[in-house]
Amino acid sequence: MAARILVFAGSTRRASLNRQLAAVVAASIQAAGGSATLIELADYDMPLYQGDWESDHGVPEAARRLSSLLIEHDGLAIASPENNASISALTKNTLDWLSRVNGGQALQGKVALLTAASPGALGGMRGLNHLRDILHTLGVLTLPRTLALGRANEAFAADGRLSNDHTQVQLDALAAQLVTVAGSLAQR
Repeated sequence: MAARILVFAGSTRRASLNRQLAAVVAASIQAAGGSATLIELADYDMPLYQGDWESDHGVPEAARRLSSLLIEHDGLAIASPENNASISALTKNTLDWLSRVNGGQALQGKVALLTAASPGALGGMRGLNHLRDILHTLGVLTLPRTLALGRANEAFAADGRLSNDHTQVQLDALAAQLVTVAGSLAQR
């Protein structure tokens, strides 16, 4: 059975470079023999995490739905924007709420590929270090290599694919590694 990978971008902006990257990542996972489920976090609207809100209202239904979906997958791939040298508020809030559903069980033991796209030269690399730390705290194994796509505003061809063949080969190798590791862990 093919490894099932949940793919999302930590942005809901219509012209988001990370949403474009998430679509390319999903296609690379499929090409590597995995089964990619590309979602939009806009479909899982959650309030900003705050303990008093949770005490008064409980965990939002959207967080429960997303947690249930994640449980059905062997791994995840995140295209994370970099905001002020860290991750986006949307990415952090999503992970915070996921950690509140059944003690974050949906995340524990998963493997993740971390990617980022930015018009800057570093491609969001600084934010990926923060994302890795957060995911490790939540029990997620991350692949050692990441893809930080610099000058991403120039990186996509008209058909949505990456225009640089070398970068596409790098992404395909990372996607294949994710599919292999996630599939191996799922069989245990």
